[in-house]
Amino acid sequence: MSRFSSIALAAAFAFGASSAAHAVDLVAVGQLSGTIADRSSETAGKLENGVPGNLLGGFGSGMTYAGCETFLAVPDRGPNAVSYNAAIDDTASYINRFHTLHLHLSSAPAGSALPLTLSPELRATTLLHTNDRLVYGSGAAAGVPDGAPALNRTHHTHYFTGRSDNFDPAKPSSNPLDARLDPESIRVSNDGESVYISDEYGPHIYRFDRRTGRRIDVIRVPESFAVSTLSAMGSHEISENTSGRVANKGMEGLAIAPDGKTLFGVMQSPLLQDGGTSGSLTRIVRIDLRSGKTQQFAYPLTNIGTAAKPKYPTISEAVAVNDHQLLIDERDGKGFGDDSSASFKKIFLVDLAGAQDVSQASGEAGLAPYALTKTLFLDVVATLGKHGIAPTEIPAKLETLTFGYDVTIGGVKKHTLFIANDNDFIGTVTDTHHPNGASNPNQFFAFAFDTAELPSFEPQHLHGRVCRGGHHDHDHDE
Repeated sequence: MSRFSSIALAAAFAFGASSAAHAVDLVAVGQLSGTIADRSSETAGKLENGVPGNLLGGFGSGMTYAGCETFLAVPDRGPNAVSYNAAIDDTASYINRFHTLHLHLSSAPAGSALPLTLSPELRATTLLHTNDRLVYGSGAAAGVPDGAPALNRTHHTHYFTGRSDNFDPAKPSSNPLDARLDPESIRVSNDGESVYISDEYGPHIYRFDRRTGRRIDVIRVPESFAVSTLSAMGSHEISENTSGRVANKGMEGLAIAPDGKTLFGVMQSPLLQDGGTSGSLTRIVRIDLRSGKTQQFAYPLTNIGTAAKPKYPTISEAVAVNDHQLLIDERDGKGFGDDSSASFKKIFLVDLAGAQDVSQASGEAGLAPYALTKTLFLDVVATLGKHGIAPTEIPAKLETLTFGYDVTIGGVKKHTLFIANDNDFIGTVTDTHHPNGASNPNQFFAFAFDTAELPSFEPQHLHGRVCRGGHHDHDHDE
């Protein structure tokens, strides 16, 4: 008997004829406006750069399924795409948070381009904080206000923010008392009581109470991922260090095994000692949550340049297929929002079973013999293009991957995979492709696939909540 009960959605028609050749296909799209506020009214005041502190945006950085039709999504470090002060990388005192979303799939009207309709709804916003005394920047060097949020005094706690100068310069970037946090992925624990969030600044993986947003644990990652010389400017951190993560390209992806006992963290780009952004092999770290033991694996990036001038994409996300296989999202930064055309946004399947632990290896030559083998699971640009979405309209920053609940289309049961964009908190885009301006919402793309396409897929064992129809999470198909 399956752990998950199926939500049957009777579509007006099955996939088109093209779907026979493309087992993974787009079934629905949805959006939330990029110009509205989130549910945290206490942070509504303007940030240092003039942007409202509760603007709903950026949460395509990371999203996870939490059972029933509930998803959690995490924005990154805030609206730093707005020019403000280069000395702090245009970051502001945006208080980090995650959102609770309800994503409802239903049958589309007859004659619709896609079989399902996706209706997103924002249910809640939870601010991230800790009882520990955090380090905030004075702002003096950059001529900006103190980096501590005023809400600290109101609630007698310490909030994490995106300000790049909120760190202790005497300690390495792995210091968990730094107040700066750049969240990039979120996963929920199997009991539904807490969430794991990855951070690029450290890099870190923190565990927060899902109800209150209070940090309850620090998941240690290898010290070799940290940098020793810190700066409020990412370019300076890169130039002043020879080892550790590349600034703004740290712990980007986070996956959790179906049994909830293992986390997988994925570095966006290779470590400095492995070649940095010129390297072709980045790292996946597997963390046993009970013992804290870690293993590292070498993931090969695709050359999207030429043999003479190789150029590599970055990894945006990972999701666990089972306890040893992952789907990895590699992408360029091209498309809508970048005034360019999307070209390379692909999802690959990798298997860590039997792979060599490269914790002691360093450099391209040291990692290359142990590179994982990957196979293409989904070409996002090609699939969206098949449905009439032009490369100039595909969001440049499609950064999430999460499985969802099962659906039935044309009498066939299918699994779902959701991808969302990071709109950089920019609600309207005006560029050469959109000279009159175009809305830049928070977008969701729902894909469906057959069991045959991913036969080893095992949904996360979520427990505790009653879903539609009286079923519990552990009886609900994902």
